[in-house]
Amino acid sequence: MAAPPAAPTQDVRLRSWERRTDPVLLGVGLLFLVSWALPIVLPRLPGEAVAWLELLQQVAWVLFAADYVIRLCLAERRGRFVVAHLPSLLVVLLPLLRPLAVLRSLLLLTALMRRVTLPLRMRVTVYVSGWACFLALVGGIAVLDAERDAPGATIVTLADALWWSLTTMTTVGYGDLSPTTGQGRLIAAVLMLSGIALLGVVTASIAAWFVERFQESSAAEERGQADLRLVLEELRTVRARLDELQASRE
Repeated sequence: MAAPPAAPTQDVRLRSWERRTDPVLLGVGLLFLVSWALPIVLPRLPGEAVAWLELLQQVAWVLFAADYVIRLCLAERRGRFVVAHLPSLLVVLLPLLRPLAVLRSLLLLTALMRRVTLPLRMRVTVYVSGWACFLALVGGIAVLDAERDAPGATIVTLADALWWSLTTMTTVGYGDLSPTTGQGRLIAAVLMLSGIALLGVVTASIAAWFVERFQESSAAEERGQADLRLVLEELRTVRARLDELQASRE
């Protein structure tokens, strides 16, 4: 009599839940991003439209909170889960950090990229490019929201905010635009640290590419030298055989 199938473990159920809900949460995160950014980019929106967008943000926050609670219940090691998903916990507990919920949407690209058969270096390039574009866009919108109405502000348009965001992330810092509020400077610090980290990833990827090319050239050279030594050894064997034949005839 066959034994009954074993019940799935909590980790298996957790992975199954994440696999089913990842596409949905990706859409929720993008919806949250749009509903958060539109009132900032278009400050003249009617009050009714702004109210609906705020309602969408609240609904998205509730969905993220429910997802976090469910995943926490399904996790086998809940302490490790909390530490590994600390940004998600902050998003749930601190409403002021709810714009960080869109970061989870970008992290879901990792799960999507696992299904794409690309070389590792190509995947790293895609990740870095995605993070850079995402942080530049969100950082520009966030600093525009913080600086637009501040006294003596220089970042008052979306174009200025995006330009400042790019120059800050690339650590160029022309100085023509700069935040004056505490919130704007905090955003600037995050963008600068993120830009340095992304630049380090790009530099490491390029260095790894050169090292790999050099290793391949060195390996090819070593194989060629080994083949040459083998040919020379065979020639010596043939020469020795010919000498033996000549000596036997004499």
